[in-house]
Amino acid sequence: MVDGTEYKQVIVVRADLKMSRGKLAAQAAHAAVEAVLEILDSGHPEWRRWLEEWRRQGQKKVVVKVDSEAELLRVYQEALRLGLPTSLIADAGRTELPPGTRTAVAVGPAPSPIVDRVTGKLKLL
Repeated sequence: MVDGTEYKQVIVVRADLKMSRGKLAAQAAHAAVEAVLEILDSGHPEWRRWLEEWRRQGQKKVVVKVDSEAELLRVYQEALRLGLPTSLIADAGRTELPPGTRTAVAVGPAPSPIVDRVTGKLKLL
């Protein structure tokens, strides 16, 4: 850790959808990758620094759950409000879910204390 700060990414998934384990894993992966692509596409130098440090630290990821679309959207909006890299995933509808079903959000990678302001009270999946 360059400045003593830990970095992480938290992936939030909807438990109310009762997705199969494979579907849930795919949605979490979509969210994680999309958040990193957001950083790369943004040109935001601080986000890029966070990404680099997160990679150096081993790419810590935590998966937590919410029980509704409304809770998922609250997490997403709060991450945006705090200026964090984030992604919101809507399913394509090819397998288990109707098209457009919002399934997951990734917050970060970013400094853990800031990510925790958004996701710290959510339960592990």
